[in-house]
Amino acid sequence: MSIIPEQSKVQHPVIDFHTVIKERRSVRKYDASHKLTDEEIRELLSAAVLAPSGSNMQPWRFIVITDPELKQKLLPVAFNQEQIVSSSAVIAVLVDLEAYKQAPRIYAKAVEAGYMNEETADKLIGNMNKFYGGLSRDRVLHGALIDGGLVSQQLMLAARARGLDTVPMAGYNTDQFREMFGVSERYANVMLIAVGKAAEPGHPTVRLSVDDVTSWNGFHQ
Repeated sequence: MSIIPEQSKVQHPVIDFHTVIKERRSVRKYDASHKLTDEEIRELLSAAVLAPSGSNMQPWRFIVITDPELKQKLLPVAFNQEQIVSSSAVIAVLVDLEAYKQAPRIYAKAVEAGYMNEETADKLIGNMNKFYGGLSRDRVLHGALIDGGLVSQQLMLAARARGLDTVPMAGYNTDQFREMFGVSERYANVMLIAVGKAAEPGHPTVRLSVDDVTSWNGFHQ
């Protein structure tokens, strides 16, 4: 059985990938009447979790917030940013700092899919326990946040490809958020992502040129 999520029955217009990345903007004004179904949100997350991660440990964890009353409670925690309540959903991206403990489950699925044999899986599980179990929290956090950034970007591009808009938010009180949702120390915050239908387009921005930010065969400031 394949470990790749099944394709959703929801049909979407085909959008060229380069159009998707060019049209993705941070949108803060949303149509509050637009709702996303659980199936549509699952579809977005199914695309997002195809992102790469260190040792394929997939440390990302999500809290999907669609309940209007809960979003109202979250509003002051997120410094009263209106997209919290006007967007269709707010998705909190977290990372599991003990994700390596999921290695037996992940590699069992790989064996079931025919991607490796049990001997290889057992060896990899042992390696994961030895390597990740011996790392400091800071080292684990560093890698997990990279993976969290990758899955977050993939989520935002998946949304744009479906005609939706997003805005990533680092500006919120993480301590209050953790208390509000009962998040343990095992998990670290990455960001909040508002998802929905834009009421106003995100404003255009400029980018430094590739030559401004790229060095070849060395680093030159």
